[in-house]
Amino acid sequence: MKLTVIGCCGSGPGPESPASCYLVEHDGFRLVLDLGNGSFGALQGLIDPGSVDAVFLSHLHADHCLDVAPFVVWHRYSGRARGPLVPLYAPVGAERRLALAYDLDGDGLTDVFDFVPVGPGAFRLGTFDVELARTAHPVETYAIRLTAGGRSLVYTGDTGPSDRVIELARGADVLLAEAAHPDNVPDQPPALHLTGRQAGQHAAAAGVARLLLTHVPAWVDHIGQLFAASSVFSETELVRPGGVYEI
Repeated sequence: MKLTVIGCCGSGPGPESPASCYLVEHDGFRLVLDLGNGSFGALQGLIDPGSVDAVFLSHLHADHCLDVAPFVVWHRYSGRARGPLVPLYAPVGAERRLALAYDLDGDGLTDVFDFVPVGPGAFRLGTFDVELARTAHPVETYAIRLTAGGRSLVYTGDTGPSDRVIELARGADVLLAEAAHPDNVPDQPPALHLTGRQAGQHAAAAGVARLLLTHVPAWVDHIGQLFAASSVFSETELVRPGGVYEI
């Protein structure tokens, strides 16, 4: 399994990175996790968009889904799309939400996507065994566990502290965890985001082999988030756009 970071800036694109987007590949199958603002341009720099086999959206906040719009434009007008509909796995309501994001008239996007509503549970997606768990976030959001070739990757999506996310990540090879809240700011909302230290605590509690920190906003000290997570979980790394990880 190979993970490529397309965008990793939290809450919106920043000067050095698009918002959330990750490419996971196994045995020729290409799955995109989230398509946040600015990510489609970076994705084109790495792969042919027509080679994307499926898209999974953790939730419908702009920094995780709005580049569905240029993805649709490319498929409709580039003349390079391969033809088959792209399966798009997302919370209930994604079809209407994304249609409105694309066009004020809200015309459907079913000429490009086959929308698949998701909920907690397990299913097969291409070459991956998938398990989803609802996270602690103000809108319906799912963390995802991908297993293939005896290896496992868990992506938290957006979440505050969550026992469900810890259980989903139990024994995973890699935990790709958000760390949007700075540790030195008191009274953060309890069900919104993780601090760096909390991300490290989740990794330790789940017994994962490796923690990759992501979704740090441009205005938050990235190195401070890394130090905070590393203080409780030593096998921690801060991801960068374009980073590639063999799992």
